[in-house]
Amino acid sequence: MSKKELLKEPIKHIDFKSFDSTNIIESMKDMSFTSRDTAKAADILNMMLSEKDCTVILTLAGSTSAAGCMQVYVDMVKNKMIDVIVSTGASIVDMDFFEALGFKHYKGSPFVDDKKLREKFIDRIYDTYIDEEELQVCDKTIKKIADSLAPKAYSSREFIKEMGKYLVKNSKKKDSLVQAAYENNVPIFCPAFSDSSAGFGLVLHQVEYPDKHVSIDSVKDFRELTKIKMEAKSSGLFMIGGGVPKNFAQDTVVCAEVLGKEVPLHKYAVQITVADSRDGACSSSTLKEAASWGKVDTVYEQMVYAEATSVLPLIASYVYHKGAWKNRQKMEWSKIFD
Repeated sequence: MSKKELLKEPIKHIDFKSFDSTNIIESMKDMSFTSRDTAKAADILNMMLSEKDCTVILTLAGSTSAAGCMQVYVDMVKNKMIDVIVSTGASIVDMDFFEALGFKHYKGSPFVDDKKLREKFIDRIYDTYIDEEELQVCDKTIKKIADSLAPKAYSSREFIKEMGKYLVKNSKKKDSLVQAAYENNVPIFCPAFSDSSAGFGLVLHQVEYPDKHVSIDSVKDFRELTKIKMEAKSSGLFMIGGGVPKNFAQDTVVCAEVLGKEVPLHKYAVQITVADSRDGACSSSTLKEAASWGKVDTVYEQMVYAEATSVLPLIASYVYHKGAWKNRQKMEWSKIFD
């Protein structure tokens, strides 16, 4: 098959506002296994949104944005359900910013000759394809943004804010998480920012400007996110996958203590993951385990062992139609750094 034939069916992002999953979630409460866990997770997220002063932190790892859930996160931001985002660089740059530039992800197959894909410059995420040549445009756009900035060290939040500014004038797609977060003053942190298309773009930038260039300061990220935790009266974590974003957000409690301020544990915590806890990895470590580190309270916590695209839209639709978000005030945490 030609490249054009392989990249012919774009991934469509689900709109959780278009259906009401309330009856499904309510029914799941009387079921068992993952169904009951999912229903409990939905209720805990709704509790976060119902508590007046609770800051809701979304953490993203994995490829749900490329797989059809990008609009879920955009609409959660627009509807005051998310106050802070901590993500992998790939979710923000290779997936969201990439599509904002006018590119798409495509339906593919895991049963394919990957060497043939490589010959056609097609990258694969399980059953999803990306045009590598378009990703290179994304790399160069990151370089263009870096070239326009004063040479100094930026937190990833600061740089992603500049990406949002760029999209206001240059986006090819109406809904982008980077742009929506920028316009709603929701800060985005990517503690491993260079592990994405942003990394290639910034390398190109630094090679061209070896003496005076933009760099990303992950310690500044940690300090800024901890500042939010120190000023928030209460906080809840809604975690998709695990990895660095999960631990980075949880560690703000400990970091605040290191800085001499005792802050409450994250009061609420939900994690959706397929990882097995037995290998001790961060992605799979349970929320009860996090309590031993002094990060998360265990009164309102729920692990959901499911592939996120299968349960996330149901949870998001449930809390949307419950309507607690309507009474929330925007936190607009980005403004504390102005």
